[in-house]
Amino acid sequence: MYAIIQLNGQQFKVEAGKTIFVHHIAGSEAGQEVEVEDVLLVDKEGAITVGTPTVEGAKVVAEVKTPLVKGDKVIVFHKKRRKDYQKKNGHRQQFSEITIKEIIA
Repeated sequence: MYAIIQLNGQQFKVEAGKTIFVHHIAGSEAGQEVEVEDVLLVDKEGAITVGTPTVEGAKVVAEVKTPLVKGDKVIVFHKKRRKDYQKKNGHRQQFSEITIKEIIA
């Protein structure tokens, strides 16, 4: 059984017991349960239910393992040749690590 959910503007394919990294969930703590009700698709042993836009009565229960994980650093470098212009910026995205406990459909 798997489901496709929408969480913080991103879509994920989730299964029970799977661990995923999502955009940082503000105000979350380790061990806290998160319920996601934006379930776009559910597959129960081959019976696929597609929502319009979400599946009614379906939700995914997840547990926050690590509330704040920093991703890899991305370097953004701009340069205009012969104009004595260059700019270098770095960015590290913040994520939350969650484990899917169960899919209710």
